[in-house]
Amino acid sequence: MATQLKNLSDFFETTVPSAAPYRFGIVTAEWNAVITNALYEGAYQSLINHGAEPDNIYTYAVPGSFELISGADILLRNIVNLDAVICLGCVIQGETRHFDFICNAVANGLSNVGLKYNKPVIFGVLTTDNQQQAIDRAGGKHGNKGDEGAITAIKMADLADSFKR
Repeated sequence: MATQLKNLSDFFETTVPSAAPYRFGIVTAEWNAVITNALYEGAYQSLINHGAEPDNIYTYAVPGSFELISGADILLRNIVNLDAVICLGCVIQGETRHFDFICNAVANGLSNVGLKYNKPVIFGVLTTDNQQQAIDRAGGKHGNKGDEGAITAIKMADLADSFKR
């Protein structure tokens, strides 16, 4: 597999705009907390490292990945002038089809929330076969999907803002 030796969160060849002018929401699932806390730390630190003001980062926890949908909706409905919402979760394959239903529902639901508010809603949900794959993508050898979510949020906020300039 091509990603086996690659840090997927490598942005050295990418221009990342300043996050300073923007306001971000981060919604993090509590289920699989060891993983989702690492994703959150990666996202938060990336926003700070790219100039976001701590007072412009609104963080909330929801019980699980399925609840990320309503969590993002609640943030966009109640926090004025958010520029993007980063949704972080982790669903690990089990023995039943529950995994498939949850992953599909979360992906579609977050897409719909973004369209409803015309705001970037970033899918930072790990959908892995096992715990080790999740660890590898939450600060392990494949980087941190939280970092990637933050960079995506910054870039999408900047893209939307570019049409106002």
